[in-house]
Amino acid sequence: MLDLLGRATADSSLLLSRGYAEKSTLKLVGDRYSLTARQRVAVGRCACSDQQLAVRKKNQCPTDYIQNKTLLLDGYNILITLESALSGGYIFRGRDGCFRDLAGIHGTYRKVTETIPAIKMIGQVLTELNLQKAVWYLDSPVSNSGRLKTIIRSLFQNCPFENEVQLVPNPDKELAAAEHCIATSDSAILDQCKQWLNLPLLLLNYLQQQGLSFHLIDLSTTGNPAA
Repeated sequence: MLDLLGRATADSSLLLSRGYAEKSTLKLVGDRYSLTARQRVAVGRCACSDQQLAVRKKNQCPTDYIQNKTLLLDGYNILITLESALSGGYIFRGRDGCFRDLAGIHGTYRKVTETIPAIKMIGQVLTELNLQKAVWYLDSPVSNSGRLKTIIRSLFQNCPFENEVQLVPNPDKELAAAEHCIATSDSAILDQCKQWLNLPLLLLNYLQQQGLSFHLIDLSTTGNPAA
């Protein structure tokens, strides 16, 4: 599967670099390689154009940059990726080095067995970053966002940094326009934001340090930038 997805991601990245639309690119490549629906989702999330890759790399912040600063979290994006890793789901490393899962919310978030451990792990990693403040952005239209806000605030009561959880109609818009560094692997946000931190990378490294394994499919080396 790795070889198949790697070739599909490379071809998609090439077509995107040449100006093809994302939807038509995915259809063309998906049909060529007879990809399943889930494989098409994976390729769509892992591929990017040379131009997108250059912008994302330029705006990526090193880990020590965030010390004593404010970090804005794309709450569902970060949490669900870690939940997926803990539950044994596949995690994909895209061409831009970001980690993505295949899960979707579809208007409702459901607390799972991995939710509490995942939130606690996020707290541990954020503590190690020596933040001044963390602000979670959760989609207010998504059912159970209020309950998740309560859980996060409760688990972060004694953290050494200021923690805030905001319910907003459109976190993507807020994060894309933010002046502070943000944490997300959402491609649409990464293409617009001013600065971002690869928090999922730090979280998955933390998992490995704790002796926990997860299913990783690394597609980050597919489709080198065009000359």
